[in-house]
Amino acid sequence: MRLNRLLQTAALGLALAFPAVAASDTLVVGGKNFTEQQIMAEMTTQLLEANGYDIDTRAGMGSTVLRKAQENGQIDVLWEYTGTSLITYNKIEERLSPDETYETVKKLDAEKGLVWLNPSKANNTYAIALRRQDAEDMAIESISDLAKASNEGTQFTFASSPEFAARPDGLKPMQEVYGFDFGRANVTRMDAGLTYQALRDGQVNVSLVFSTDGRVPAFDFVILNDDKEFFPAYALTPVVRQEVLDKHPELADILNGLAAKLDDSTMAQLNASVDVDKTTIRDAAKGFLEEAGLI
Repeated sequence: MRLNRLLQTAALGLALAFPAVAASDTLVVGGKNFTEQQIMAEMTTQLLEANGYDIDTRAGMGSTVLRKAQENGQIDVLWEYTGTSLITYNKIEERLSPDETYETVKKLDAEKGLVWLNPSKANNTYAIALRRQDAEDMAIESISDLAKASNEGTQFTFASSPEFAARPDGLKPMQEVYGFDFGRANVTRMDAGLTYQALRDGQVNVSLVFSTDGRVPAFDFVILNDDKEFFPAYALTPVVRQEVLDKHPELADILNGLAAKLDDSTMAQLNASVDVDKTTIRDAAKGFLEEAGLI
């Protein structure tokens, strides 16, 4: 009887002790509540587990909630967009180049204990797209090419979300920067998700898209080069708490290695594999990591 009680007491002591140990030794990976972020959270989880880490994954969170959780030490690793930190979290309204955006958020967030590692080449920002055949037929590769064709008399119809059409950094300023005008009658406002369908089905010949949306490759669209860098940079970048990086400095090389494999095309294809082809997020993440030689 006495032995049983001693064993039970010991077991209780271990049970109380181990959660504290697990909490300190387990890395918490966070992600937002849309496909691209869920893929990145899963990819990071699998990559870090393959490198010997115990991981607690908390995907599907709202952007602001996720940010506060990381600032409060509840999330250790996540993938954030440079423009989101600049504009939403740090309230910087000045238009900056992609490099300036990255350096600014890196500096400002360091003051909050957050380390921005190397940015990937995946930039999930607003973009202007044409059907591939139309772009090739008209030799349009950039927004400047589009503006030139418009000013020379080609009439374009444009699908825009209501938000982009009204934003102070949206349609009107873009046209001013590039020196052309679709014309009010040629701009059709619709839900952001419907612009892809409208372009695919020929209801319009130019559309607003997000640069890493899976429907861009799935529908064979061409994104025009933003050659005057009008759109803010939203480079997808790993962000780690300084305290965690101090304890696990090797995380930088591991996550930078993944960032180096990502660009707009890669993310669009990964997003399409889930949203269009209905591959599971787990399988999409695993397939990419294996193909890239990371696991």
